[in-house]
Amino acid sequence: MSTAPGPRAAGSTTPNGARVRTSAAHRVVVLVSGAGSNLAALLAAHDDAAYGARVVAVVSDRPGAGALALARAARVPTAVVAPADFADRPGWDRGLAEAVAVFRPELVVSAGFMRILGPTFLDRFPARVLNTHPALLPSFPGAHGVRDALAHGVAVTGATLHLVDAGVDTGPIIAQVAVAIEADDDEASLHERIKVAERAMLVDWVGRIARGTLTIEGRRAVVG
Repeated sequence: MSTAPGPRAAGSTTPNGARVRTSAAHRVVVLVSGAGSNLAALLAAHDDAAYGARVVAVVSDRPGAGALALARAARVPTAVVAPADFADRPGWDRGLAEAVAVFRPELVVSAGFMRILGPTFLDRFPARVLNTHPALLPSFPGAHGVRDALAHGVAVTGATLHLVDAGVDTGPIIAQVAVAIEADDDEASLHERIKVAERAMLVDWVGRIARGTLTIEGRRAVVG
């Protein structure tokens, strides 16, 4: 597959470095693994020219992901980079980076993408990869954030939008939204309410970044 280098952020190339400033991020590639509820919300928003961001491609690790059908219906290009097609994880990471770079993204959004992004991918798109997490980071990182919040008995949890770095849910936080835990909540009911709040937050802040700039100073992310 041919590749095209994407724009590089000015300054440091690590999200946790001294200072990174990106230009307006109009071209967005979305990474997906599942049905694509977050993708659907982004596609609905990008139809409005005033939104600022445009989904230019959808890339999945699963050829049967429902999100790919949503993208095709919206006439957005798609690509599949399946781990089974590569000899090892580093090879897949390189293949994913090359597939995404073809579309020259200024922002990459992990929207229900169920794979950990490796160093080759993150180095290719420094300070430009966003992820959502169903808890108020730094509390309850990892795959079971909703379950862990319930188990700890907290009254409030929520969703976090953050930059992806080499750790697990450790990148600079861009935005958060709180969701109260109700007395009769179980993991499924709480997660559904978090997903609604998470989706609205993602659409809002991707648009804000697209219309402005994202500056990272250490652990602090500023959208202006």
